[in-house]
Amino acid sequence: MAKTLYLVRHAKSDWETGQADFDRPLNKRGRRDAPDMGRRLKQRGALPALLVCSPARRAIETCELLDLGTETVFNETIYEASAGELLDLVQQLDDRVESAMLIGHNPAMTWLAGLLSGERIEGMPTCAVAAIEIETARWRAAGACPARLLWRDYPRKAE
Repeated sequence: MAKTLYLVRHAKSDWETGQADFDRPLNKRGRRDAPDMGRRLKQRGALPALLVCSPARRAIETCELLDLGTETVFNETIYEASAGELLDLVQQLDDRVESAMLIGHNPAMTWLAGLLSGERIEGMPTCAVAAIEIETARWRAAGACPARLLWRDYPRKAE
């Protein structure tokens, strides 16, 4: 039995608004890329049973524009989290959930993808997705059991 974890970096945000970091919205490119990535996720059948999202505005907007139709919870830990804090969050997921998606921020998303998969991941571009299969029936074993990077996708990746 295995669990599937999808790690998503929020789409491109707008730095020109003068708003606090937490309140920054997506820019035009981010509002274009997120629905496109949502379509690509659906085409792959990458529809998680649970979506855990940062409460930052750009993450919420990314979540809404992905439009996956998945139960969504917001978790403040994701905003400004370290990879270790994200791993703790993953380890606390309900074992009845077979697949989950985290929508959050760099550098933690990149670091967690590398930590779990053992792959050298230089950086996840905005709106990138990393799909990781964790060989366990229990989320609390994530990070201590074998896992592998199934695939990575991002808006400007050639298909």
